Amino acid sequence: MLSLLVACGTTSAPVGTGQYRVVSGDTLSKIARQHGQSVQSLMKMNKISNPNLIEVGQVLRVQGSGVVASGPAPTASSRASVTPTPGASARSQAAGISLAWPAEGNVNRGIKGPSPQGLYIINKAGTPIKSVANGKVVYAGNGLRGYGNLVIVNHASSYISVYAHNRSIAVKEGQSVRQGQKIAEMGSTESNQVGLYFELRRNGKAVNASSYLPK
Repeated sequence: MLSLLVACGTTSAPVGTGQYRVVSGDTLSKIARQHGQSVQSLMKMNKISNPNLIEVGQVLRVQGSGVVASGPAPTASSRASVTPTPGASARSQAAGISLAWPAEGNVNRGIKGPSPQGLYIINKAGTPIKSVANGKVVYAGNGLRGYGNLVIVNHASSYISVYAHNRSIAVKEGQSVRQGQKIAEMGSTESNQVGLYFELRRNGKAVNASSYLPK
């Protein structure tokens, strides 16, 4: 992880689309992962020559695809199970992306995740996790607290997909993947039970993942 030069003072004023305000604890590496881009591209966009010299409150230009950097480990409660079946949803087609389900299993809507828009798919350990669409892996690791072994894939039309709590990861950063390609195996890293936490984001904002997936 790149180190951060922490400066005194900060601001909570809102920033515009495609911008990010540095907060205490941020590094360029962390910000780049959150927005589905490389550290090098982030430095180039902001004309930064020394990655250690960023300040709290500084506004950076970012690529526009983001994922929250932290969140509590999930806890199970009531279960409402739905078994996913093939077929693209009307919303995903209209939005310029056609998705497939990331894993077989039951959707448990009683588990609270980092985002209320995400969903948990429950199955046994080792169940294949697959990319929901063609794209490029922009993160594969376990550096984001609350997500365990995590894969983030960048797709067309400013979408990214997030796959958390994996037992193992089968892809590397920078690797191109196809829809339906295995990218990980279901697990329980930083989670209280075995399952996949899946999240879909567009232009840095989480969208209702279940409404974009096939019915």
